[in-house]
Amino acid sequence: MTNKLILNNVDKVFGDGDSSVKVLNKVSLEVKAGEFVAVVGPSGSGKSTFLSIAGALLSPTNGRIIIDGKDISKLSEKKMNRIRLEKIGFVFQSSNLIPYLTVHDQLLLIPKLARNFNKKAKQRAVDLLERLDLGHRSNSYPQSLSGGERQRVAIARAWMNDPEIILADEPTASLDSERGRSVVKMLADEVKLREKSAIMVTHDKRMLDLCDRTVFIEDGKLSELT
Repeated sequence: MTNKLILNNVDKVFGDGDSSVKVLNKVSLEVKAGEFVAVVGPSGSGKSTFLSIAGALLSPTNGRIIIDGKDISKLSEKKMNRIRLEKIGFVFQSSNLIPYLTVHDQLLLIPKLARNFNKKAKQRAVDLLERLDLGHRSNSYPQSLSGGERQRVAIARAWMNDPEIILADEPTASLDSERGRSVVKMLADEVKLREKSAIMVTHDKRMLDLCDRTVFIEDGKLSELT
C-alpha cells in the first residue's frame, strides 16, 4: 500500500532565541492508504501541533511533510489552502459549525469552497447525513442540535470532498460511549473501504481497538505503542 501521509524528522519551534519553545522534536510517521492510526499522550505533549502540521495548518520549522506523494513543507499559503480543501478532512474537538447555515448547507459549503459543487456533491451530502443518522436534521441549525449531533455533522462535513486523509482531534469528546464508538467505527470502516488514511488524537482508550496501531507522543517526541 502507498503512504498517503509522511512526516519526516519534523521539528516545530515557536518563538525566537531564549524565549523559543520546541514543541515537536524529530517527529517521523508514515500512514498508509487504508490505515487508521491513533495518537495518544498527556496534555501539552504536542498532539495539537502535530495534527496541525500533518493537516497543512502549520508549516514545520524543519523536516518534510508529504501528502499523497507531494512535499508540502515549503508551499505558499494559497497552495496549502488548496491542499487542505482537496486532500484533507478535519474533525475538531469543537464542531466549529457555522451558526447561520443549516446542517445540509454546512456540508455543501465544502464543495463550494473547492469549486466542485454539483449534483453528485448534493447527493453525497444526503447520503452522509443518512449514514450518520442526521437525515431528519438536514434543515436544522446548529443551535438546535445536541453536542453529539453537532459533532456528527462535523464528521460528515469532513468526508464531503472525499479526502485522502482524515485528521480527527478528540472526535468523540461530545458523544456518549455508544455513539462515540459507532462514529469511530464508521471512520475506521470508511478508511478501509475507500483506502484513505486517518489519524485520530484521542484520550479515550476504549476506541483504540478500532485503530490499526497506536503511537504515543510526549515532550514532542513520537514512539510506537502497538
